[in-house]
Formats: sequence, C-alpha cells, structure tokens
Amino acid sequence: MGSLENAAAAAAAAAGPGSYKRGLAPAAQPLRAGAARRVRPRSRLARFLLFDKVDYLQWIVAAAAFFFVAIVFVAFLPGSGVVERPRLLLPSRRSGPGQGGGDHPSPPRVDVGLVERGAAVAFEPTRLREKWARGRREEAQSLAELGTPVRRLGVRKPRLAMVFGDLYPSAMQLQMVSVASVLEAMGYEMKVFSLEDGPCGDIWRAIGVPVIILPEDTSLPNFVDWLDYDGVLVNSIEARPVFSSLLHEPFKSVPVVWTVHEYSLVHRIKEYNASGMIQIIDAWKEVFTRANVVVFPNYILPVMYAAFDSGNYFVIPGSPSEVFQADSFIAKPYYQDARISLGLSPKDFLIAIVGTPFSYGENLVEEVLVLQAVSPLLQHYRSENSMESELKVKIFSGNITEKYRMVLESVAQGFGFSRGAVEHVAAGDKDKLLGAADLVIYGSCLEEQSFPSVLVQAMSLEKLVIAPDLAIIKKHIDDGINGLLFPRKNIGMLSQVLLRAVLNGKVSVSGQKIASVGKAYAKNLMASETIEGYAMLLENVIKFPTDVLSPLTAREIPLALKQEWKWHLFENVKHLHPINESMPGYKILQKLEQEWHNNLMERPPVSTSKISEAFSAIAWEEQRENEVMDIKRKMEEDELKDRSDQLHGTWEEVYRNVKRVERLKNELHERDDKELERTGQLLCIYEPFFGEGTWPFLHRSSLYRGVGLSSKGRRPGADDIDASSRLPLLNNVYYRDILGEFGAFFALANRTDRIHKNSWIGFQSWRVTARKANLSNDAESAILEAIQSQKHGDAFYFWVRMDQNPRNHANKDFWSFCDAINAGNCRLAVLEAFKRMYGVQLDHELDSLLHMPNDGDTWSVMQSWVLPTRSFLEFVMFSRMFVDALDAQMYDKHHQTGHCILSLHKDQHCYSRVLELIVNVWAFHSARRMVYVNPETGAMQEQHQLSGRRGQMSVQLFSYVTLKSMDEELAEEFDSDHPERRWLWPQTGEVFWQGLYERERTMRLQEKERRKQQSREKIQRIKNRARQKTLGKYIKPPPEDSGGSNHTMTVDL
Repeated sequence: MGSLENAAAAAAAAAGPGSYKRGLAPAAQPLRAGAARRVRPRSRLARFLLFDKVDYLQWIVAAAAFFFVAIVFVAFLPGSGVVERPRLLLPSRRSGPGQGGGDHPSPPRVDVGLVERGAAVAFEPTRLREKWARGRREEAQSLAELGTPVRRLGVRKPRLAMVFGDLYPSAMQLQMVSVASVLEAMGYEMKVFSLEDGPCGDIWRAIGVPVIILPEDTSLPNFVDWLDYDGVLVNSIEARPVFSSLLHEPFKSVPVVWTVHEYSLVHRIKEYNASGMIQIIDAWKEVFTRANVVVFPNYILPVMYAAFDSGNYFVIPGSPSEVFQADSFIAKPYYQDARISLGLSPKDFLIAIVGTPFSYGENLVEEVLVLQAVSPLLQHYRSENSMESELKVKIFSGNITEKYRMVLESVAQGFGFSRGAVEHVAAGDKDKLLGAADLVIYGSCLEEQSFPSVLVQAMSLEKLVIAPDLAIIKKHIDDGINGLLFPRKNIGMLSQVLLRAVLNGKVSVSGQKIASVGKAYAKNLMASETIEGYAMLLENVIKFPTDVLSPLTAREIPLALKQEWKWHLFENVKHLHPINESMPGYKILQKLEQEWHNNLMERPPVSTSKISEAFSAIAWEEQRENEVMDIKRKMEEDELKDRSDQLHGTWEEVYRNVKRVERLKNELHERDDKELERTGQLLCIYEPFFGEGTWPFLHRSSLYRGVGLSSKGRRPGADDIDASSRLPLLNNVYYRDILGEFGAFFALANRTDRIHKNSWIGFQSWRVTARKANLSNDAESAILEAIQSQKHGDAFYFWVRMDQNPRNHANKDFWSFCDAINAGNCRLAVLEAFKRMYGVQLDHELDSLLHMPNDGDTWSVMQSWVLPTRSFLEFVMFSRMFVDALDAQMYDKHHQTGHCILSLHKDQHCYSRVLELIVNVWAFHSARRMVYVNPETGAMQEQHQLSGRRGQMSVQLFSYVTLKSMDEELAEEFDSDHPERRWLWPQTGEVFWQGLYERERTMRLQEKERRKQQSREKIQRIKNRARQKTLGKYIKPPPEDSGGSNHTMTVDL
C-alpha cells in the first residue's frame, strides 16, 4: 500500500487553491494579515486516504488508473473477447426457421429443466415426465369414472420394430443387440428392418430376431404395416427414410423412439442456414417432431440439436462407443505413431489433461490449478544431456485463441515448465492424445449427470485415470482399485496423488495394475444404466392394448442380464467395418442435399417480375381443374338421375320409372378402362383406406376399387370412391376413427345403385395385403367361379381366419377372443347393445342368446369377405342399428375422456374391434352359409355346417322382416317426431319408410295436379281475353291504271 499512499499524498500536495473542489465553492474573501486559518474537519474517505480533501481531479485520476489496470488485465486473461469458445445453445421451445447454430439463434432455454448444482447445470426431461405423469393420473381417474372394471386378457407378446440404416458392426449395433436381448427376456417380440444389409444381420438372426431389408429409395413403396407393432425403435439418422411412411396416416399414432448419436447433422445446420437450404432444415424439424421421444446417449447432443427440439428430448447416458472406438484405434497400423505425430520423444512422459464439454469460460483457472499440482513432478524429469524437461503436458480443449495460449504458456513457465512443455490439443487429435498419454487427469470440478465419456475411452486404452471425487465419478471409480481420486475442494492434494502414482519417471506398478483393472471395468461401464433406461422409457411411451401380455418392468430385470454388453457376438465381425473417422451420418445428408439441388435445378426460383404471372397461371390451372370436376360431377348426376331403389313400389310404378329412364338422353362421357371392365363383372371388392401410408397395399386391377375414408390422402389417378362425400358423417374425425371400415360400408350402402352396379360385393382390408394374406389370382378365380355357378347360394365367403390371427395364439373361442381384445367387456357391450336395439329386457346370458359354437371351425376377422349385394344391404341395415346402440351406450364418456369400457387406455377406435367380429354373428344367426376360401390355392371349405346349426340360431332377431320393421319404425320416428336428441342412426344412411314413399308420391301427384291447374287457368285466361273494338275505316287507294278512273274503295278498320 506504500505506493498507493505516496501517490495519494502527491496528489494531495499538487492540489492548490485553484484546484477543482468538491461541491459548490463559497465566494472568495480577502485574507487579513495575522488572521488564523480556519481548519475544517476531514471526511472519512479523506482521512482514510490521508487527504485533507478529495476534489474532482483526484477522482478522475483514480478512475482512469482503475480502468487502465482493468483493460490490461482483460487483455491478457481469458474473457468474452479473448477466449472464443462455441456457445452452448440450450434446447429451445421455439426454434424458428433458419435457427439452430445459425446466425440468429433463438434465446437459450432449458427445455428439459435447469437445476443448479453448484457451478454445474443439469438437464432433466421435465416436459416429458410431466406429460407421462399427467397421462397416468388422467387415465386412473377416467377408468375409475367408467363404473365398469376393465382388465387385461393378454393373448400375445408386445411387438417392437427396430430400424437401422445399415447392419455393419458399430457401437450402435452392439448397444441395440444388448438391449434387444434383455427386452426379449422381458417378454417382447422384435423384428429388425434395415435399409442396407451387413454382417450384423447374422448376429440378429442368431439371437432369434428376423431381419427384413427395406428399399433405401424413398420413392419406392414401403411394404411395412407399422400398425402391427406396438412401438418402433429407429436408430441413427441414416434410418430417416422410414419416416416417409411414419409421417402419414394411419401410422401417425404408432409410438416412435428415435436414438440419435451422430454429430454430422449438427455440423451442417449453419451451412444450411447460410446457403438458404431452409427446406432441408424444415424437413429435419418435421422428422424430429414426429418422434415421440428422441434419445441421446449423452448430455451435450441435446444442446447441439436445440434447433430441432419440440419438447421430446430424452437422455439415456451410456454407450459402448468409446470402448468400440478405443479398440478400433488400437487395431490401426499407425497406433504406435501417435506419439511421433504429437511431437513426443520416447523419453517423454505425457500427462493428458481433459475436461467437461460444458465449457463456460473458467477452464483457465482449472488448468492453472492442475498445472500447479503437476509442477512438483518436474524435479523428477530433468534430462542428463539437456536442460529441457522430459515431462510433457497436453491439454485437450476446444477452439482457443493465441492470447489464451500465450497466457497459459506464461503461467506454465512461472510454474517451472519449459517453453513448449505445455500445449493444447485440438478436438480432432483426441484419439491420438489419449493413445499416447501415460496418465490422464480429469481437470473439471463441475458436477455432471453422466460419467465422462473421455474417461471411459482413456480407461479402455488402459491409461491410469486421476479424477476429482465428483458424485458421478465416485459411483463408478473406486479409489485405488480402477482409478485414483482427489478431493475437488482441495486440488492441491492432486500433487500427492501424482507423486504416489509416478515413480522413476513412469507410472508405478500399482498404477499400472489400477489401469489394467480400469480397462476391464470400462468395457461394460454404464451398460446396466443404459439397458434399464430403455426398458423404463418403453414403459412410459408405449400403451399396450388389452390383448398384449404385460412384459416385465425395468425393476424386474435380473442383474445378470443387464450388466454386460454382448461383446462375444461381435468378436468375429468388428474388423469388417472399422469406425469411420469422418463421422457417421453423412451419407443421408449428402443424399438429401443432392435431392434438394436436383429439385432446385428442375424448378428454378421465380424472379420477382414473374411472380404475378406464375400466380395467374396457377389460378387458371386450378380453375380449369375445378371446371372439369364440375362437368364430370354433373354428367354423373344426370346419368344417374331418377335411379333409386323401388323396394316398396308396385310393378306399374317400376315399369313407369324404367320407361322414364329409357327416354332420358344422357350425354356421353369417357370412362376409366377399369370402370368399363368392372361394369360387366359379377363382383367388385372394395378396399377401405385412410392416408397415404396405405397406398402401397392397395390393388389397381378392375376387380378391386379403393374407398377413401377421407377426402385427403386419395390416390392420384385412381378410380377411388370418396366415402366422406357419400356419407357426411365421415367428415367428423371422431366417427371416422371409431367406425373404421364400417364407415365405408355405410357410405357404399347409401344409395348403392349410384355407385355399385354388381350383383356381389366384397371387402378386403389393406392390412391383409400387408400381411400377404390377400387373395391370389387362383383364389379370385375360384370365388368368381363359385358365384357364377351359384355353388353355395346366398353365402358368406371369407379368407382371413380367426384361429390363425396373431392376436389369438391361444386359439380361444369366439366370445373369449372378443373379450381378450376388448378389455374383457365385449359380451357386456354386445348384450347391452341388443337390449337397446330390440327395446326389451334380455335376462339371458349372451352365450345362450347369441350362441357362437366352438365346434372346431373358425370365424372371419379383419373385414375381408364377399356377399351378395342384397345380403350386404341387409347386413348394413342391422349394423346401423347395432352401431347406434353402441354409440348411445358409450359416446358420452368416450367423447369426453377418450376412455371406454373396451380399452385399458385412451383409444380413438373404442368399439371398432367389436364391429370387426359382428359380421360373424349376423351371418351365423341369419342362416347364411359361411365358406372359408384359402387365399393361396382358392380351396373352399364350409364352416359351421348349416344343417348342424338347428337350435343354435336366433333367427327371429336377424330375419329380414324383423330388421325391416325396426328400420321403418326408426325412420318413421325421425320423419314424424323430429327428435332433438343426439342420434347417430339417421346419419349413417338413408331414412326411408313406406309412409315417406307415400308422402313423396302424394306430393308428386299434388305438384302434377298443380301444374295441370295452372295450364287450365292459362288457357281459360287466353279464351276470356277481351277483344279491342274497331277504331275507324281505312280507304284503300285504287290501283293505278291507264284509264285514269277515279274509283275509290273503303275498308273497315
């Protein structure tokens, strides 16, 4: 403080009467001789600085000195303007277009929660966990409010699909094989899909998992029914092409867990923003948003992928990638040259200092403290022939500036290190640094959530690891067993640890043993946490249907199954595909970039001057398309005008209507070739579908015709029927989902003669084609031949058996199977629906009322059958009333909460599984022959022989007379009473009864009589029109003749 005091005294002495004083100076007064000077008391600050007074000039000098020292300090120590480190963007809720590593990143936000841990930051998936917890609470509350218990009657194992970009040996393959082995032991059933085959395909088959190779080209159809799987596990960004189908209906509801471990996409985001490739970024955002959960193996990747975060990020720490990478590095021929490439001599002892990837600018302090702790080793490393030290220290860090390097070098020299003994190593040389190091020190004292991956790699290379006693490190490193620890609050103890670990210029014998034990331990480090993490994640993400057997929970996994990776399966294939040092994931990026450039070349950007012309052309093109559609619609309406069912008319009325149709001169219009071929056929099979994901499974022959349940997602150029335009009820998303194929049934039955003119009608689910159980050409010919010859009469042909369905491994009887797939309440729901339908109290059990015998024969599932069109209309008549009864029973609670008594979880399809089987009840009890058709050979076999059904059928409930009378009663109620209650039945088809026909006939007669009366009145008005009288006479001039006579003629006017 002496210099400060001297400066203060000098400043006080320099201040004179003319100096600037603090505050407003009083008016100057002349000094009188001999007068004593008045001494004012000094302020506390002045007394502290030994000044008589502190004026403005002294304050300015002090401030200038302070700022000068601060500027010099900042210029030579790390700061925001010196150490240029990449900023870590925390996951953001709102990532606008063009953001994410670009020039204008969104404000940082910890989407997954931010918890202070001293100087560290912890990431927690708060949004996902809150969503899962909220879902469990709502589900428990809704099920309690149902009033009817639901139970799981599992008949099959839960199925998972695992998708890969390729099947070459990698750390990801090793991890997922290990996870799949444990999941299989828990009760899961899996199937592997890959875009490219490889040596790991044999490994998957060896553990009992089938492998299917998918087309890599996204333009080719993807013949996979993802609805067959309870969940899809996508691994690697190379598997992105499978999202081309998962992004479309009906696969949007399939749970998807996507594991991302590549850094390649992160490195391209800034380039995409700079190049204007916003379409690529938006496409990736769409894919990241589609996944229910995006899983990362560490906590740095969610930060780097913040631009794509939609609140679905999750971290399952742990991966064998570091061990796999270390083994691959050792196997390389230039492993021994790593020390030479780093500029080390054989005598040098190299200490590698590593740290956390979460860097906040305080690394210099940690590095200085570690260098200070390492400096006592310098006295043991003096060369005999040179003054240079054999001890080398290399620090692994990110991008640093030259000033940062200079400051660290000056500090190192102050600790006794020679010039060049302490250096930084770039990120690209991490493998070389760890491979060449004799000892590795973890210099970061920040608490972390997962064990540092750099330490795993160092331990795998059999390096002695010294680390602070952080909680996560102490969990996996036993001091003196597989590593060495020092107290993080007393880094000075690191010197003592180093002196014990290093003897005679090399790692001590005990240190070598510790490194050897660490290598063995690192081989399976974090394996248990990773496997258990995936098991717990599946428990929260996947809601298993009622027909699925409950797998083991994550807590029930035996420890012996999850504590090791399956290294023994990869011993013979690891060398076949070495790890690509240029980072995996670039293949799919290059492909997408090439597609973007090709599209850009095909459709170059429109200049500003041509924008209006382009919009005008687009508008005219849309106008022309609309006009063409209107013309086609008008032609169809004109052609089919006055064509309607005349089921209750007399022969005279039918004859008159036919003659009227024959007199109409319809305009000719072009028809599709398949439509023309279909006109002369006996049978047309319809395939209901919803969404673009079903397109690969639909047929394009004349025998088949698609029925789109929504106006969106219709196939271009196909002769498909828009069911929503024929039945407006399907525009309601609730009923479109809950009715399923029955929506197509109702749409086709609504004025069926306008669209279906064949005597037989059939249906086939697209899911049957996906399972390769659809009709072959031989089976199609067999059915057509049986129809032509009337072999079985009014028969019900089907080709998907219940006893061979994957949901019925136990081969249960009809009602037991129905209960198993409907939470045990199928019989209860059907019995209640029949009570509502027939308006009587049925005291019988359902088995006795609607007996479905277990006689060794089978039943139909998946809505794939053929019927006469007349019988189909009768079935629809019954189905409309049955569906209305189910809807009245379940609508209120299901529409409000999403839960119904036929499912354990929220289910938008609710009673659609009951509707899938109800056709068997109608066919059996309406005394129709039920014939099974082998879909491959076409062989036919009658099920439940008609002669053996006597006494087992409830024909009185399903006869045409009964159903027709019930249908007319409902129509009369709707037509006469106009009930205001919510009623589904009138919205599912035509409302028709005899009174309505008679009223329409009367109205037509009245209209005809009114027109006749108008004609008679018009004629009478013409007859009674008043005549106008003659106004005068007209004198006609005589004709001109040569005689010149003057004769005149008069004419009455």
